[in-house]
Amino acid sequence: MPSLKTYRLFISHSWAYGDAYEKLVQFFNEHPNFSWANYSVPKNDPIHSAGTDAKLYEAIKAQVAPVNCVVMLAGVYSSYSKWIDKEIQISKNDFKKPIIAVEPWAAEKTSKLVKENSDAIVRWQSKSIVDAIRAHSI
Repeated sequence: MPSLKTYRLFISHSWAYGDAYEKLVQFFNEHPNFSWANYSVPKNDPIHSAGTDAKLYEAIKAQVAPVNCVVMLAGVYSSYSKWIDKEIQISKNDFKKPIIAVEPWAAEKTSKLVKENSDAIVRWQSKSIVDAIRAHSI
């Protein structure tokens, strides 16, 4: 059996909504025949204390540089995040990385900004998310 590709992923998220991030990580860890490496900003070592906007931008850029794909939680809170604009700009303009927008479970409102900048919009189901990652990753 050939070895699985290991997908290097950056998961954009807000620690204020960390339960969604944790559930997504669980999806990836439990999905059959899916190997991945997490390049997200760790909770215990956040880069948001980088100091200046320029340092923050460079810190995010360093996290996104090696990934195959960026996964963004498309909750409406994303539209109000200072980080989201930087993450989209870095993903799209600096590196041409694909973005997968994941609509939260049973969400009535989602982030128009995230969805307009995504290469795929998927529902909150591990198979849909993994299929989109496989289809769009570089």
